[in-house]
Amino acid sequence: MNNNLQKLTTPLILKWGSSDYLFNNFGKVRFYATKNTAKAKLVEEKECDMPSAVRKEAQTALLEYLHSTRSLEFVDAEHMSKNSPLFLDKLLERIVDREADDIRRCVTRYLRYHPINEFEPFFESIGLKLCQYAAFLPRDVMYLSDDQRLLDSYRVLCNYGISRNKIGRIFAEAPQVFRYDPGVVELKFASFRGVGLDQSNVVKLVSANPHLLLGNVHVEFLRVVEKLKRMGVEYRWIEEQLNGKPINWSQLFELMCFLNGLGLTDERLGKLICQVPGLLFDCSGRPTFSLIGFCLKFGFEKTELLDVFLHLPQIPISAFIFNTRQCYQFLIEIEMPALEIRNILHSHPTLLGSCVLKKTTSLLTILHTGKKRLCSVIKENPEFLRNLVRGAKVERLPVAGEELRSKMMKTKFLSDLGFAETSSEMKKALKVFRGKGVELQERFDCLVNAGLDRKHVASVLKIYPQILNQRKEVLEAKIDFLLNRLGFPVSTLVSFPSYLNYTIPRIRLRLSMYNWLRDQGKVDATLALSTIIASSEKLFMKVYVSPHPKGLEVWQNLKREIYPV
Repeated sequence: MNNNLQKLTTPLILKWGSSDYLFNNFGKVRFYATKNTAKAKLVEEKECDMPSAVRKEAQTALLEYLHSTRSLEFVDAEHMSKNSPLFLDKLLERIVDREADDIRRCVTRYLRYHPINEFEPFFESIGLKLCQYAAFLPRDVMYLSDDQRLLDSYRVLCNYGISRNKIGRIFAEAPQVFRYDPGVVELKFASFRGVGLDQSNVVKLVSANPHLLLGNVHVEFLRVVEKLKRMGVEYRWIEEQLNGKPINWSQLFELMCFLNGLGLTDERLGKLICQVPGLLFDCSGRPTFSLIGFCLKFGFEKTELLDVFLHLPQIPISAFIFNTRQCYQFLIEIEMPALEIRNILHSHPTLLGSCVLKKTTSLLTILHTGKKRLCSVIKENPEFLRNLVRGAKVERLPVAGEELRSKMMKTKFLSDLGFAETSSEMKKALKVFRGKGVELQERFDCLVNAGLDRKHVASVLKIYPQILNQRKEVLEAKIDFLLNRLGFPVSTLVSFPSYLNYTIPRIRLRLSMYNWLRDQGKVDATLALSTIIASSEKLFMKVYVSPHPKGLEVWQNLKREIYPV
């Protein structure tokens, strides 16, 4: 169950699509290399130092050329000549006699014999940068009059009231608009008026959201607007939520229908959407769908899911689902049973979505507790999670009754061995010891029964208290291996007590290698057991294994034998 819930996807009943708008029909395009694109950016950033009088004369000459020679409408030609400064600079750079008194005449003469690519000043005049429109410059066409559809769509947008310098954004985000048949754009504008939007609102809407002119997007938008109006949501509020970001309107409509299906009336849903706008408009409702999918994975009924939405906190919906998943991950990390996690999710969904928890490892350290006890505390009182959020001062959990009894038994056990109650040795041992007091006594008795004196064991534990963290069976196995397999006396544990800290496979490997080297006459035959076992592997390899020509080969063979894969 845990693995299946790590990554949740939207249920199949809540599919949504995302439209990929491709610009396929704009004719042949010319692509520029990286060098030219970089150059274009430098040109855009270059400050213009042309005298205003010269610029004005050049603009007039360009206007006369576009209007009188190329027969463009006067308003179009005037806008292009006055709003394409980079193109004008480039044009003047080509004129040899730029210091002449009559710049206008020089430009006119140049244009008479050097026709320009009219798409360049046109794209610049509608607000596009060179790096944006360079790829859309037609290769085989240089006159605007040869692309009548482009001009027709441009003029429809202008005549409707859209500012000419904002048409560039429409071209950049929805270039298909300039390939439409005559009359299509007008019909789309008329459909917006059908839901009560006046012309000024439509102009603002389309200028900020050009994708609304693509395909049937406007139909889906109008369907959402009509439904929101029935819920009592005003258009002005809807407009505030758009911010020019692309919206999947059909997905929004599906989401509203789904929320209606949970039992929310239009009036209640309208109020909820106004309170939590991100419910719809945050990534076209994707976080909301994600939350729905998460809840359905845990078997939420309609009434429970409805309750989640009615009690959403005043935070972004994306933050709510993120917090919920983080809390779920936290409960997994403290090893809470799956059924208990499900119960908490069902009973406290708003709590989980509101809490931004600290890291699990940090909490366990600060609380000074284990996972089992923390699970128990949260299970008894899920509201305890509010104490574990980032920014809150987390305090240690009070000592539980069982934990207190265990600590008292450990203290008594150590006191009986001769530890002073407030000594540093006592504190060190209590901090290191794991397990219950009874278990420590059993492990101590295991060492005494092996033949060690109680005083010797007590003195060893003051230095190596972690020895008693091993199970009784493990200690017995290590002692048996020392006595019966290696042939050492039990007194070895007094001089080398840390022997018990090492695993049997490590001890076997080191001693097997040492015995082989001893038989080869390459090491001292009286080497201490502590030297053989306790030295680091790097040092052991360097001093004993590597000097022998076959040492490394024998070492690897022994490893494969003792540590089978």
